[in-house]
Amino acid sequence: MRRVPLRVRVAAAFAVAMAVVLAATGWFVYARLGSHLSAAIDGELRVRADDLSALVHDRGVGALGAVEDPRFVESGEAYAQLLDGHGKVLDATRFLRGRPVLTSAQLRRAVHAPIFADLGPVPGLDEPSRVLATPAGRGALVLVVGVTRGDRSDTLASLRTELLIAGPIALLLATVAGYALAGLALRPVEAMRRRAAAVSADTPGERLPVPKTGDELERLALTLNLMLTRLEAALERERDFVADAGHELRTPLALLRTELELALRHSERVDELREAVRAASEEADRIAQLAEDLLLIARTDKGELALRLETLDVRELLDSVAVRFDWRVTEVGRNLEVDAAPGTFLRGDRLRLEQALGNLVDNALRYGAGRVRVEAIAAGDGRVELHVHDDGPGFPPDFLPRAFERFTRPGADRAGRGTGLGLSIVRTIAAAHGGTAAAANTEVGADVWITLPSIVGAEAPASRTMR
Repeated sequence: MRRVPLRVRVAAAFAVAMAVVLAATGWFVYARLGSHLSAAIDGELRVRADDLSALVHDRGVGALGAVEDPRFVESGEAYAQLLDGHGKVLDATRFLRGRPVLTSAQLRRAVHAPIFADLGPVPGLDEPSRVLATPAGRGALVLVVGVTRGDRSDTLASLRTELLIAGPIALLLATVAGYALAGLALRPVEAMRRRAAAVSADTPGERLPVPKTGDELERLALTLNLMLTRLEAALERERDFVADAGHELRTPLALLRTELELALRHSERVDELREAVRAASEEADRIAQLAEDLLLIARTDKGELALRLETLDVRELLDSVAVRFDWRVTEVGRNLEVDAAPGTFLRGDRLRLEQALGNLVDNALRYGAGRVRVEAIAAGDGRVELHVHDDGPGFPPDFLPRAFERFTRPGADRAGRGTGLGLSIVRTIAAAHGGTAAAANTEVGADVWITLPSIVGAEAPASRTMR
């Protein structure tokens, strides 16, 4: 079963709310009018009772013919009656036939103070009435003045009929208006929906229409457009990443296939075969390293880079990296120096940090010249900088701003053996530790470093794995 459209639900909710409002308003008007009519009847009875009481007081019982005076009693709708303290009718409107309209209990109360009472039909009148009984004249006399409630009932019935007719009509009109207003309010949403249905990876730059309403709809459209911009940028990065990765993998794979084909077809001597296998092994190592680097970057992009944190002595960390490169330093005839003050500690993943520093040392040996110096410098703000210097030509000035971007290499090395991922890996590992990476040229070469939070600790806590 399909869900009810939002426009219909909004109109239905509006109709229910209007029904409640109209019902409450009708009830309030009906109750207030009934109260006003009752107050008007009581006021009229008081005026009539005051007039008749004054006559009785001035003229005595003999003047009671005034109860038939139209100035005091409206024929067919009002009546009056004079009773003594025992309930005997001394004078009354003619159609009452001398029967008292008050009960004994009401009479006893009326002798002492005025009372109002609602009575059923009295003799000569077939309608309920309301009376005011009040002490009158000299002695225990009670004057009763009454009036039918037919006019009040007729007025309320007329109002009730009008409300029952006008209320549903007003509710219907309000529902139709609510349905139309909901449609107008949701029109920008429908426009955004249609445009969103047309947005795809093949339509870059497509954005949702932004209604100039200055309300939540406009903010929603702006937020969704910003989201589309971020998604488009992420998609573009992924496309570039895949394209660059394919390009980087194509070269070593082609070389590996060439070396293997040469070994199969043309290697007649053992030394030629051995050289071909060695070259193929180098290309396989390069492919494996590239795959590992790509996997590391992919995990970082997904927030899944696991770190096994422990307290590390910075001097020991740098010495460990230096030991790994002893054979290469000896092979190329260069010097590798380590300089770090003892007692400097940080929290980090030893393998990842050795990988980052190893990339920096490898770049210094590959592209730099002269001695390579690895040192730790206290930054003075609770952080430590791990630098790798060399005495080579340094970075091309136009390359420095993008040195840590993926697959970025200096122009002269675009066709070289590097992958352009080494510095990107360094920045990735530094960021995973809450640090940063930077590079600069010095007077005698290049300087690349990572900045990490340092700690002061005498005892290494137990290591733990973070994601």
